[in-house]
Amino acid sequence: MGAIVFISSIDPAEQQQWLTSLKLLLPTETILLPDMFSVAQAAEVDIAIVANPDPNILQSFPNLVWVQSLWAGVETLAPIIRQHNQQREAANPLQLVKLQDPQLADTMAEAVLAWTLYLHRNMPQYALQQGQKLWRPLPCARAQETRVTVLGVGELGLASIKVLLQQHYDVSCWSRRKKSLTSANSFSSLEQLPLALEQTDILINLLPLTPETKGLLNKPLLSNLPVGAKLINFSRGAVVDYTALLELLDSGKMSHAVLDVFEQEPLTPSSPLWAHAQISILPHISAPTNMATASQIVADNIFQYRAHNTLPTTVDLSRGY
Repeated sequence: MGAIVFISSIDPAEQQQWLTSLKLLLPTETILLPDMFSVAQAAEVDIAIVANPDPNILQSFPNLVWVQSLWAGVETLAPIIRQHNQQREAANPLQLVKLQDPQLADTMAEAVLAWTLYLHRNMPQYALQQGQKLWRPLPCARAQETRVTVLGVGELGLASIKVLLQQHYDVSCWSRRKKSLTSANSFSSLEQLPLALEQTDILINLLPLTPETKGLLNKPLLSNLPVGAKLINFSRGAVVDYTALLELLDSGKMSHAVLDVFEQEPLTPSSPLWAHAQISILPHISAPTNMATASQIVADNIFQYRAHNTLPTTVDLSRGY
């Protein structure tokens, strides 16, 4: 049996909480921080549990078999592992496993519904009217008349689509590859993306960040939205061109955006996004990892690997997800 290294750049207190939680669930495993291994001991480590790891530290563990991420998003990790494999030139390349937690999907679905209702029921406008001491009811379409499009049909997207349908929204979805969904209008391929946006009142971005999706939601594409459309970005900041978004908001083409993710986090105090009246800023809280459920999933993955020598579902490193 090999040992496990925990590599992270997270807050030391949070790191200790993770270690305590994992050690309780994996009492027969040796789980240590990188600097607690000698060179000889490091050669025996076969599993790394990581949270925003320093890529150079991975190189100190030459016989790793797989890396378990504590996050669902692996857009930063995937290129690190690809580069590691190129330098390693091993017959069995290092594998990457992302966190697949049903609780995470449920949490994201809650956030999607909450902020869809926020936009649908004119909450941003009422907040502005309160500041103006203005008493003016605003028209509000029925949910059935409100077209909501979800970009990304993975686990998070499917859970979000389900709760939106339960509230009777007119739901569509888009993915790069065709998905067979009977419950929602389904679009696929880049050619159909403008068509999907043309039929959207509230656009929800849950796409993973990959070389193909970086900057995908740019001005030409977002310009396909009807006048007054709104955006919720809960995936990654780099998928959306925020400069283009500001232009579309200022011109009146779009009416509001809820932004939870940014290329640089925390968002810098000098960013013009903070003060924009038609933007709601969130501090990357739409779907935080639940330590209790995530720790159990990681432990179960390791139990299965030790018992059967089988890896959990791994990331397709060529796609990045």
